[in-house]
Amino acid sequence: MITSTPQGICIDVRVLPRAARAGIAGTRGDALLVRLNAPPVEGAANAELIQLLSRRLGVPKRAVTIIGGHRSRQKRVAVTGLTREQAAHALLVSGSGEAP
Repeated sequence: MITSTPQGICIDVRVLPRAARAGIAGTRGDALLVRLNAPPVEGAANAELIQLLSRRLGVPKRAVTIIGGHRSRQKRVAVTGLTREQAAHALLVSGSGEAP
């Protein structure tokens, strides 16, 4: 789900667009489950995913990049400047799972 890279980390994400509440909803299989309010049209869900992850991880939006699955619910996201442990703590341990 979260793997280390020389620049930071990669996260496997499963997106649920048009959800009533946006936020991290745990895991599903080997992916982080993220609920988004935005519909999957014109990049709205991808933009919301980048914003949600950057806020939750405490990094600027430019540090979060979707590298695979732009038109799919299953995505691969790269984040620069974080370790695997920092990301796991921010995404899976701390908080209630909702976007701030």
